[in-house]
Amino acid sequence: MRCPPLRLSTLIAFCGLAAVAQAAQPPAGFTALFNGRDLAGWRGGTTYDHRELLSLPAAERDALIAKWTASLTELKDGKPHWRAEGGALVNDGFGGYATTERDYGDFELRLEYKLAAGADSGVYLRGVPQVQIWDATMPDPKGHGYVKGSGGLWNNTKDTPGRDPMVRADRRIGDWNKLRVTMVGSRVSVWLNDKLVVDHVVLENYYDKANKKLAPGQRRPVPPKGPIQLQTHGGATHWRNIFIREIPGDEANKLLAGRNHKGFERIFNGQTLDGWAGATDAVEVKGGAMVWREKKGGVLYWNHDLADFQTRLQFKLPKAGNNGLAIRYPGTGDAAYMAMCELQILDDNYEQNKPAKIDLRQAHGSAYGMVAAARGYQRPLGEWNFEEVTVRGSTITVELNGTIILDTDLSKVDMSSVMGNKAHPGKDRKSGFFGFAGHNDPVQFREIAIKRL
Repeated sequence: MRCPPLRLSTLIAFCGLAAVAQAAQPPAGFTALFNGRDLAGWRGGTTYDHRELLSLPAAERDALIAKWTASLTELKDGKPHWRAEGGALVNDGFGGYATTERDYGDFELRLEYKLAAGADSGVYLRGVPQVQIWDATMPDPKGHGYVKGSGGLWNNTKDTPGRDPMVRADRRIGDWNKLRVTMVGSRVSVWLNDKLVVDHVVLENYYDKANKKLAPGQRRPVPPKGPIQLQTHGGATHWRNIFIREIPGDEANKLLAGRNHKGFERIFNGQTLDGWAGATDAVEVKGGAMVWREKKGGVLYWNHDLADFQTRLQFKLPKAGNNGLAIRYPGTGDAAYMAMCELQILDDNYEQNKPAKIDLRQAHGSAYGMVAAARGYQRPLGEWNFEEVTVRGSTITVELNGTIILDTDLSKVDMSSVMGNKAHPGKDRKSGFFGFAGHNDPVQFREIAIKRL
């Protein structure tokens, strides 16, 4: 999604100082976000929940964006807060945040920045704070923990593993620094001056600090799409060579699958159903994938008993497609009730594509009928999705395309409030089989792997 673009023609007159140097050409596959001349493609912004912005009535949203955008070019000492100068985007430390008019999902961002002494800045990702940029020689009176240098994830809680930069890579004040950021789902990696400083860390959602919970133990992840923002925070900052590349789904899946893969065992060979039991007649193997037959149901399961485990897989859905992951299945009965749970595999736009009304606890990634997952993180229909599920004791975590959409403890579910008030006799099972619960739709699965924990 994107916010309505705001015309900057009346504002660019303040910012359109002739560039002394031509903007550098973007690397192959990248697009320049800053043209070296003016603020074309940018609007104003501030620390504001992008979901809330998009939910506002159009007139109210446009007025708010207009206010933020006007602040970019307010004058201080005869110069606008944001201006193009010598091929760089210069900010004096005041005004709103330079914010892309476009929204981005998975991306690789490259830019260069230069700080004045004492400056404190950052880069918001999908409108969420932030990759920290600051004068690393400053003390840290608020205890944020960034004395190691720039590049850390400011918003994340202090005990989040990996949120602080692993090494100090800042150059001297007044020198240009190179910043590279990749974001796939909620997972962020940061390189500062070609040194990896943050490695595949989940960016927490700053705007959920008021405990806007979806269900007990859950939090709302960062948005699936949002703008890039250059923060201003009281100190002069120069920016240049700001380039972005959107990461397609297949590449994102490979990036995710290539992380922390040690110990996983392939349980589907892509050719036969050897090692599988149950509804084997409901599935055919085609093109290296399990393809569920239309109008066929039942549970197909890997014939090995599991206690705690992780599974990784890819799935592709047809329109209104419905299936599920059977967790600790006993080998008989309905996986939604007789297993520990059935984790939904469902078209995120099921209601529109069926059409039909569903309970939130039936949406993709949900522990069926018990706990709802966050929605909106699937790839478009026809593309492969990457999912990782972790089962430890009574807890289940579901990570879809790099974003944690469910993190729950089934032992804490109030059974008097479950969907339909139906009993779930398998909820507290300590072990069982892993498999798929078919519901008559041609859902596909591939790259299925298990790691025992």
